[in-house]
Amino acid sequence: MKILLPVDGSDVSLEAVRQAIRMLRQGLRAQLVLANVQEPAHLYEMMMNPDPALIERASAEAGAFALRGGEALLKQAGLPYETEVATGDPAHTIVDIVERFACDLIILGARDKGSLRSALLGSVAHEVLHAAPVPVMVIKPSEEAIEEDVRGSSELDDIP
Repeated sequence: MKILLPVDGSDVSLEAVRQAIRMLRQGLRAQLVLANVQEPAHLYEMMMNPDPALIERASAEAGAFALRGGEALLKQAGLPYETEVATGDPAHTIVDIVERFACDLIILGARDKGSLRSALLGSVAHEVLHAAPVPVMVIKPSEEAIEEDVRGSSELDDIP
């Protein structure tokens, strides 16, 4: 079995990595693929820096940075893993990675953004659930993480 662990550096994505570690410690035999998907450069970024190699390098560095937390957890657990940093639409690129690495399961974290926003905008986890050719395990944030996120994202905190 091969498990894809898409991470973006968020606490909930790292909780998905912890879940995979727990499953392997309980006897599941699996290989792990830790992945990050960077969105393509926007027109503004391309206009400000017309050197595609520089944009590509910045994207690769951002992806490597996003993987660091997951890599630290897997190294601490003594588990081998492969990594992939890709660029594209996150949900569709995750499905592409599943196919390229022949993964059998995806474990990913999902931020709870509220039902209205999720219904209007969609979410990566929601899109992956519908597009993935393999089972998807979605890890939801803990109540403490949701409360911290709400406190930390208050618009009033941004006012000088």
